[in-house]
Amino acid sequence: MKESYWIVFVVMLGVITVLLINLFQTLTNTDEHNYNLLKETTESAMVDAFDLATYTSTGNIRIDREKFVENFIRRFAEDASLAQKYTIEIYDVHEYPPKVSIQIKTKHTAAALNNEIIDFNIWNRLDAILEIPY
Repeated sequence: MKESYWIVFVVMLGVITVLLINLFQTLTNTDEHNYNLLKETTESAMVDAFDLATYTSTGNIRIDREKFVENFIRRFAEDASLAQKYTIEIYDVHEYPPKVSIQIKTKHTAAALNNEIIDFNIWNRLDAILEIPY
């Protein structure tokens, strides 16, 4: 009888371990996806918002604020996961010199234990500066 308790203990420990690994893998993948999406989208939106007329006339590197926000929202919505709810906060958009500060918040619901829902808040913040090689 003692050996059967050990077998039940080892099986339950294995099940709990697999569930915890799955939870952390899901959270890590969500965080990594959000960060890469934020980084690539910001870079692309800044390049799209580059003001070529100002650059050719004065030589100053400048972006258009409204064009940046429009391109960022459109690009982010195209590639964002439909299973998540995102909150996009754009803190700074400096046109000259081109600098942006953006934060993405995601709430990830992991599990429900004893009628309690466990939520994880994932925040990704990025400060970007546009550099154009001469």
